Amino acid sequence: MTNKPITYQTGAFALMDSLVRHNVTHIFGYPGGAILPIYDELYKWEEKGIIKHILGRHEQGCSHAADAYARSTGKIGVCFATSGPGATNLVTGIATAQMDSVPMIVVTGQVARAFIGTDAFQEVDIFGITLPIVKHSYVVRDPKDMSKIIAEAFYLATHGRPGPVLIDIPKDVGLEKFIYHPVYPGKVNLPGCKPIIQSYNSQVKHFVELLKNSRQPLLYVGGGAIIANAYLEVEQLATCCQIPVTTTLMGKGILDENHDLSLGMLGMHGTAYANFAVSECDLLIALGARFDDRVTGKLDEFACNAQVIHLDIDPAEIGKNRIPQLAIVGDIKAVLKEVMKLIHNQNMFVETYTYSWKERINKWKQQYPLLIPRKMSQVSPQEILSVLNEYAHSSYYTTDVGQHQMWAAQFLNVLPRHWMSSAGLGTMGYGLPAAIGVQIAFPDEQVICISGDASFQMNIQELGTISQYKLPIKILVINNKWQGMVRQWQQAFYGERYSHSNMSSGAPNLGSIASSYGITGLILDNRKNMHETIKEFINTVGPVILDCHVVEDENCYPMVAPGKSNAQMIGVHKPLRATNTSR
Repeated sequence: MTNKPITYQTGAFALMDSLVRHNVTHIFGYPGGAILPIYDELYKWEEKGIIKHILGRHEQGCSHAADAYARSTGKIGVCFATSGPGATNLVTGIATAQMDSVPMIVVTGQVARAFIGTDAFQEVDIFGITLPIVKHSYVVRDPKDMSKIIAEAFYLATHGRPGPVLIDIPKDVGLEKFIYHPVYPGKVNLPGCKPIIQSYNSQVKHFVELLKNSRQPLLYVGGGAIIANAYLEVEQLATCCQIPVTTTLMGKGILDENHDLSLGMLGMHGTAYANFAVSECDLLIALGARFDDRVTGKLDEFACNAQVIHLDIDPAEIGKNRIPQLAIVGDIKAVLKEVMKLIHNQNMFVETYTYSWKERINKWKQQYPLLIPRKMSQVSPQEILSVLNEYAHSSYYTTDVGQHQMWAAQFLNVLPRHWMSSAGLGTMGYGLPAAIGVQIAFPDEQVICISGDASFQMNIQELGTISQYKLPIKILVINNKWQGMVRQWQQAFYGERYSHSNMSSGAPNLGSIASSYGITGLILDNRKNMHETIKEFINTVGPVILDCHVVEDENCYPMVAPGKSNAQMIGVHKPLRATNTSR
C-alpha cells in the first residue's frame, strides 16, 4: 500500500481551485497590490483555459457586471478587487446586489495579517464597512480555511433569499503554503442556517379556500418569482383561475405583457389599470414581493379592501410592511406546484367567478392606456422604446436609473431573466457594466443597454471593456440634457426650481466618445428616420451607441405622488397630441 503524496499549495491556489470546483467560468475584476498573489495564480489558470477574467475599468463596474451575470444566468457572479479604494469602490455594487437579492461572491485583497489595524497603505476594514449590505462576510485568517470558506460562501449566497457574500483575503494568506485538502461543493456544516420548510399542506388549503371565495383576485408578482424560476407556475395559476397579473420592476418578464391577463407594472410609474386593480381587488396574492414604498404609495390605502396572501422565501419580509391574512414562507415554485395540484384535484376553475372583474379591468385598459406622444417633429422617448420593442423583443435588456428606466419598464415586453435593472437601490451607472456581464454570459445573444445622458456618464469608462473584448452591446441613450427624473420632481413638487439638474453644459459629444473607443456612433434626432435608424442600430455588427435627442421636458406618466394612494395618479389623461398603444 502506497501513501498518497502530500500536496502543498498556496492560499491563492486554494481559492482558484475552489472557485473552479464551484463551476465558476468568469471573474470580473481589477488588480492591485494586496490581491496580486491571487492574480498571479489566476494567470496560471487562465493560461490553461480553465477560467476567464474580464478586466473592468472601475471596480464598481466589475461588481455590476458580476451582478447582471448572476441575474441573467441564475448562477453566482464573482468579482475581484484589491484592498483600500479597490474594495470601497465595490460598495455601491454590493448594496445594489443586496437590495435586489442577487447571489454574488465578492473577493477583496487585504494587507498582510501583521499589518491589519496599523493603518497600513491601502488598508481599510471592508469587512466592517460592508456588514449592513452583505448576506455574510469572512476574513480568511488561515489559508487552511480557504476551501471551506468558499464552499460556505457559495452555499450561503444562494440558500433561501440570495445575496452577496464578501471574502476578504490578506496578502500573505494568498502566498502561504500548506497541506491542501479541498472541501467539495455542498459539503458544509452550518448549524445556524435553517433548512427551507418543505411541507405546506394546511397553508396551501387555506390559499385555495381564499381563492375560491374571491371574485376580484390579483397576482402581485415580484423579483422573488423570477429568482425561483417560477414562470410556468405563475402562468398556470393565472390562466387556470383567470387571475390578472401585475408585476414589480423586479418581476418584469414573469408573464408575457401581451397576455390578456397582464396588467404590466404597478406602483409609482405603473400602468393606470394595474394601480386601479390593486386598489379594487378583494384578494391580493403577493409572490416574492416586499411591498416596497414605490409599489404601495400610501401604505394604509394599498389594497385596503383586500385580503392578502404573502408567499416569500424570506420570513423577515412577511408582515414587515403589510400584515397578511395568510403567510407562507417557502420556495415560490414549490408552493405554487402544490397549489396547482390541489386546484386540479378539486377541479377548481374559477373563470366564471372573475369574468366581471376582468371586464372592469379591460375597460380600464381601454380608458387609460399607456400613451405615446407622436405628433411632434422631435421624437419622444416613449415612441423610441415602443419601436425598439417591435424589432428587438427577445433581446436581453439592461437599464440605468431614471425616466428612461420607467419608460423602458412600461414599453418593453421582455422574456424571463432578460431584464436587468437596479430596482431597490436605484443605482445610476448600473446599465452599461451590467450589459457587459450579460454579454459575457450570452456571447451569441443580443444585449441592449437603455441609458440616459446623466446615467451613462456614471460608468462611461466601461466602454473600454466593451472595446477590449469586442462585445457587440447596443447602447441606446435617451438624451434629454437633464437628470430627467430629478427635473420632473423639481417641476412637480419644488416650484420649478431646477437646482443642478441640467446636464447640457459640459455634455460630451457621444459620437466622438464612441469613435474614440472604436465603437460605432449613431444619432436619432427626428421622427422621419426613426425606424431606419433603430433598425441600423440593432443590425450593425459590433458595439453601437445610439444618441437619441428627445423632447427635453417630457415627463414620465402615470405617476403616483409621494404620500398619495395608487388610485390618485398624475397624468393619467394626456393631451390629444398623444396616441395610445395597446398591450
